[in-house]
Parts: sequence; structure tokens; C-alpha cells
Amino acid sequence: MELFAHKPGVVSGDKEFTYGEFGRRTLRLTSALRSAGVEPGDRVGFLSLNNHQLLEAYYGAPMAHSMLMPLNVRLSPPELIAILNHSEARILFYETDFAPLIEAFREHCPALQRTIALNEEYEAFIDAPEAELDYLSIDEDSVAELFYTSGSTGTPKGVMLSHRALYMHALAVSTLYLDSDTMVDLHTIPLFHANGWGHAQTDVMLGIKQVMVRRFDPVGVLELIQRHRATHMSLVPTMANALINCPELPKYDVSSLREIQMGGAASSTELIMRMEKALGCHVWAGYGLTETAPVLTCARPDRTQTFTSDEERWKTQAMTGRPIAGVDLQVVDLEGKPVPRDGTTIGEIAVRCDWIMEGYYRDPEGTAAVMKNGMFYTGDMAIWREDGFVQIVDRRKEIIVSGGENISSIEVERAITAHPAVFECAVVPAPDPKWGEVPAAIVVPKQGEKLTAQELCDFLEGRLGRFKMPKIIDFEPDPLPKTGTGKIRKLVLKERYWSGKTRRVGE
Repeated sequence: MELFAHKPGVVSGDKEFTYGEFGRRTLRLTSALRSAGVEPGDRVGFLSLNNHQLLEAYYGAPMAHSMLMPLNVRLSPPELIAILNHSEARILFYETDFAPLIEAFREHCPALQRTIALNEEYEAFIDAPEAELDYLSIDEDSVAELFYTSGSTGTPKGVMLSHRALYMHALAVSTLYLDSDTMVDLHTIPLFHANGWGHAQTDVMLGIKQVMVRRFDPVGVLELIQRHRATHMSLVPTMANALINCPELPKYDVSSLREIQMGGAASSTELIMRMEKALGCHVWAGYGLTETAPVLTCARPDRTQTFTSDEERWKTQAMTGRPIAGVDLQVVDLEGKPVPRDGTTIGEIAVRCDWIMEGYYRDPEGTAAVMKNGMFYTGDMAIWREDGFVQIVDRRKEIIVSGGENISSIEVERAITAHPAVFECAVVPAPDPKWGEVPAAIVVPKQGEKLTAQELCDFLEGRLGRFKMPKIIDFEPDPLPKTGTGKIRKLVLKERYWSGKTRRVGE
């Protein structure tokens, strides 16, 4: 607050705050929470899109010794009610867009004592003296933030992140930043997802200008890049795909962009290539989980690497990457022993670092299932190379087992999205009386493009082994269902094949 007091700090809609102003607002929020009776360890919920109030809460709530709990705005009302009851949140801040839900929350969430709208009511609430900073009064191992996982792979779990985990993660992520003094970071990832990929703390620590993206809309993002001369942003592949296929892209000046971090789902070599060509900046993949605060790896090449072609470089930048500073990452077999670094043997990613979660909230069994021998088992299956580069092949639960052969849905998806007429796709297992299960592809063509199942199969010949070829191909006119962080909801797509009759290619 003092170091960067006069530096532009946060842009949210038509409001802009210096870091001095931002800091004073967070201290007033801390004071107001204490006056409202919030006790140490109480859960403070936020149902909000990206805005300055939510970013203020990342500091104001933990400094009041409470747990900040950002909620996924794309969850259904029953899911939100379940989370509020499981966490026993005492106070809930909400954007007025979600006002129709508040009465149901009050009725079905007995622990919820107060709700505050993020408008004039919020401003009146923080009209309080600034709290005095007393860092030594905070136990750094206490929980600062509680993130409930998106639920795309099952029932949401509350991930507890400590104060220490957050600042150690911020320090590690800062080693990835180049020329931070001139950075302008566009918050394209929702902040209810592990701090929008962990940028919030690092950006504040280094005094980086942060621009809030309330909702991801390609044209809106392009306007913000041009207006604020944004240099950095993070995207999931579905966002990136929408951005480079936006018809209005040529109308905007995006020359300020320097780096784009891809994550949230696997990126293809073709997507990295298209992004760099369309936006004229460096694009590289990274990897992490809510349970790891979240960043674990990055695929940005370093000065020791040389490439014979751009194609080889793009392929490396699309990989899961190498561990960042402070991460002990292993790819292990069923007995927890490292698999060979041969680029072919598959194992599960297990990690140890200073920013692993404290555990799942009120779920010791769930915590014990993923924390073993001091390592966190991610559930992501991968191969690794001698140079430490890792490539995820699939989630453990999403590997398709067809006739005894393991098929990576990610590998099949990458092959399909390489077709120039494909906008996006998902590959899931479908039941089969002979093989047990087979790959089913749900494909969304680009606007104005026509594609048949046979044309796609002809394209895939030679790119995939015959046993990996999708046996079912369904075309969809609309974008696929996604979580609040842009991940395709594969469980929803999978259900259609396991609950009814399916059609095979050629039938």
C-alpha cells in the first residue's frame, strides 16, 4: 500500500484505484468485518464476478482472521446452498445480478446471518475506520481462503489454503514474471478459481496494474487489451479458441500483448501456433490445481533450449511443462515409485511444495485419499522426459479403456482440433458390448464450416492408431457446456451415452 501508493493498481469497469486507494479500502473492509462480529475462522462468502470488491476481499477478509470463500457463480442454486451449508458461512456478499437467489439462501442456510449487496450497501458497510495492520497476530498456517472445486468431476470439495501457502505461491510465481514494472495484467480467469490462477497476490506484491474482466466476451476482452495496453493474460483453451476466431479481431490493436498463459485444460500444438500468429505474442501452457494454489509448472522455453523449427517450439510450449521454483514433482506408478523418464511410460503426477492445501474442509477421508507420504496425488496421468518436461495424457478417471487398451481422451481431442473446420470438441467414453467402452467425440464446427463424420475420420487416419479412432461422432451447433472456469463439462456429455442408445460412425 505504501510502496506503490501512487501507482495505478486496479481497474474495474469505469472505476480505477491506485494501490494506495485499494489498500485503504481493504483495511476498511477488515475493520467493518470485525465490527460486524466476524470471528477468526469464520467463512466470508462472495458470490461475484470479477470486480474490485472481490479483489479487496482477498486481503480484507484474511486480515480480519476470517476465511474468504469465493463462490462459483455458474453453480446451480442447490449446489450453492449445499456449499453455504457445508461451510456454514456467516456472511455473504453478492452482486445484484444474483439478488433473486438471496431469499432462498436465507431460507435454506441457517448459519447465514447477513447478506450484503455489492453496490451502495457495500460502500456503506466499509464506511469504517481503517484497521491497523498487525501481521504478527496472524498464524501463517491458519486458513486464509476456502475454494470449493468447480464440481466438474464430482461433488465440490472445500480446498483450504493457508496464509503461508498464498505468499509462498506468490513468491514462486513472481519468478515467471519478466519486466513486471511495465506489466498490465488482464484478469480473464474468474477470481473464484484459486485467485484467477494465482495472479492476484503476485500482482499486488509487485505493484502490477490489474484490469478486471467481469465476464469473458471476446470483443470485450479485445477492447480492454486495446484501451489499457494489456501485456499479459491467462486463458483456457476454449477462451483462446473463441478469441482467435472472433470476426472483430482485426479491428483491434493487440500489439501490447507480450505473454499469454494457457491452462485449465490441455492445449494443442495447433492452438499455440494459431494464438501466436493471431496475437503476435508468446503463448505457453502451464498447469496447476485449486489444491496447489494453483501453479505447479510452466512450458515457457528457457535459454538452454534450442529448436530446429517453430513447430518444435510450439509443441514444447503446448506441453504441461516443467516444475516452477520450489516444486518437487514426480510421475509415479501405483506403488508411488517414479516411472522412467522415457517420454512414454504413464504414471500419476504427485507433488510436494510449500503451497499445497491444508486439506479438504471437514473431509478428512477425502484429504487422506490424496495426501500420501507427504505428497499430493493429483489424479492427472502423465509421461515425463529426461529434461523434466511433463505431458499430461488424461485424468485418471477419464482414461478410456477399450478392449484392454488405454486411450487418452486428450490425445484424441488434440488430433480432432487440428482439423481447420473444428471449433471445439470433447472426447468421452461410451459403452460398447464388445470393447467395454469406446471413444465418443462431440464436435462443434466453426461458424460457416461444414464437416461430416467420414471427412473427420479421413483426416484422423494416420494421426491416430485405429483403436484410438472415435467410434461415435456427434456434431453440435452450439458451444459445449462448460464450468465457470471454461472447462468443458465432460461428465454432462458422458451421461448422454451411458443413459441411452448411441450411434456409431457409419451406421
